[in-house]
Amino acid sequence: MSAAAPERCDVLIVGGGPGGSSAAASLAARGHRVVLLEKARHPRFHIGESLLPANLPLLERLGVAEQVRAIGLPKFGAQFHAEAPARSQRFAFADGWNKTLPVAYQVRRSEFDAILIRRAAELGATVIEECRAREVQWHAEGVSVQAEHGGALRSFEARYLIDASGRDTFLASRLGTKQRSRAHASCSMFAHFAGAWRDSDGTRCGDISLFWFEHGWFWFIPLADGTTSVGAVVWPQYMQSRRQAVREFFLSTLEHCPALTARLEHAELITEVQATGSYSYQCAAACGKRYLLVGDAYSFIDPVFSSGVLFAMVGGLAAAEALEVCLSEPRRSGAALRRFARTVRRGPKSFEWFIYRMTHPAMQSLFLAPKNPLRMREALLSLLAGDIFADTPLWPSLRAFQAVFFLTALGMPRRSWAARARRARRLDALQHG
Repeated sequence: MSAAAPERCDVLIVGGGPGGSSAAASLAARGHRVVLLEKARHPRFHIGESLLPANLPLLERLGVAEQVRAIGLPKFGAQFHAEAPARSQRFAFADGWNKTLPVAYQVRRSEFDAILIRRAAELGATVIEECRAREVQWHAEGVSVQAEHGGALRSFEARYLIDASGRDTFLASRLGTKQRSRAHASCSMFAHFAGAWRDSDGTRCGDISLFWFEHGWFWFIPLADGTTSVGAVVWPQYMQSRRQAVREFFLSTLEHCPALTARLEHAELITEVQATGSYSYQCAAACGKRYLLVGDAYSFIDPVFSSGVLFAMVGGLAAAEALEVCLSEPRRSGAALRRFARTVRRGPKSFEWFIYRMTHPAMQSLFLAPKNPLRMREALLSLLAGDIFADTPLWPSLRAFQAVFFLTALGMPRRSWAARARRARRLDALQHG
């Protein structure tokens, strides 16, 4: 196949998820010529239904807050559960440091992502669905991208490229800059259920619930239409032990958590069970010559804190702000891109310390019996709400929490040593697997 004459634009965006659509909407609203290529057609299924309170101001900026509110189930808090002994703790976002972020939403990603990409088109972006980017080349004035669309090749010329391709990592895979984390790796299985238990309290029925178990953790996310997203995030060695079909293996894995199976006692599995590797990674750089990476195209970390959509949208909007400078004032482009890189690095860096220790017995102990000296509990709640990009002064309190974690771990030497040994075995298996 040979491509037709190139189509020209200021910014070409690969990927129509929350990051790409946010960038496209923002840039198009500023009057720039934007083309967005999306490999699928919206609405399409995607996991990651739980938003954070810090998402809501971004939705207001994009002009879609009312549309998202119409499809969402209000989420006022998060619940954490552990077995042996059975313990649980609820965190309400309203108790966080920043009282302006009391609520988020649980959403079907097919509906949510469709709202965002349609908004980008409304604001003037050219959205081309079922169009997969294949090749990229750089030249003095920008980038050239070839894409497959309807069985034919299309060629695009742009001054800048935003890679929002998610875990496809369109650019990083070609540049060789994707670096898999040696500190964390997991796999996930997930499906939707109908008829799962719901809390009758209206302020709790939309809570996301996390259940720890011996091989990882489960999520339980209620949705507005009555269905519930349930997933298991497990260590790769556990997934490698599978000797059944994925559906049966997932159902048998649920039996490891009686508190969760009780919620599903009268529920019906209504979708296929899907499985995916969730290996954490980060790219060597968030931007380079004529390109920027946002969302999972730059970094992916364990989804335990539901941070993926927030990082993607923050990255998309930060990319739009940086490119506004690059396109209108090229002499200031270096500073603008450095500011963008700091922003997108901030998300994973803020969360990863907690994520990599989330299954440690000391972390579970602190989450299940939280105290508030030095406002540590409020700071932790602000972290859970995604309030890490503003000026909320939570960092000294979070550092104090980290110190308490290490002291708590020293106070339970046997359990801490066992956890460290399990982690070493998992990492060794990952390195030699």
